[in-house]
Amino acid sequence: MLHHAKSASLKKVHLMVNPFDLKAAVLAKHAQHVVLIHFPIALFISAVVFDLISQWTDRRGLADAAYYNLVGATMSTLPVLATGILAWQFQLEGQKLKGILLIHLVLACISTVMIWFVWWLHFRARRRTLVLPRYRLPLEVLAVGIIALTRHLGGFLSGVNLPG
Repeated sequence: MLHHAKSASLKKVHLMVNPFDLKAAVLAKHAQHVVLIHFPIALFISAVVFDLISQWTDRRGLADAAYYNLVGATMSTLPVLATGILAWQFQLEGQKLKGILLIHLVLACISTVMIWFVWWLHFRARRRTLVLPRYRLPLEVLAVGIIALTRHLGGFLSGVNLPG
């Protein structure tokens, strides 16, 4: 009986989509969000690292790298939010917002606002040739933590963080 159950589950595993099928990749119900989400996460974390190092070393080039990574992170939040909403509607069939889904959505909105706020602080300082406020560093680290928690919960929704 146990052997039969394992055999049935193995048969399901063999039904895989061709990874080079462009139509399947582009039109998948959730694929765009799980691919695009990596951009604001990586760009924002890189920006924070560059900003912290530039603060310690006083190197302008690292501050510039931080700023341009923030620009990329900020701009990439727009398609990520759109595809996240589409994934909720299509992949999760518009489930009622509760539990992990609700927390993920709320944290995603908070993360987005924090990314945009940190970018605005840098933008304002560059435009007016002001010194960046010191409170931005703890704010950036807090934002990285919230982004990490959001990503972790998103992993449960996509099935990546499920046991087995």
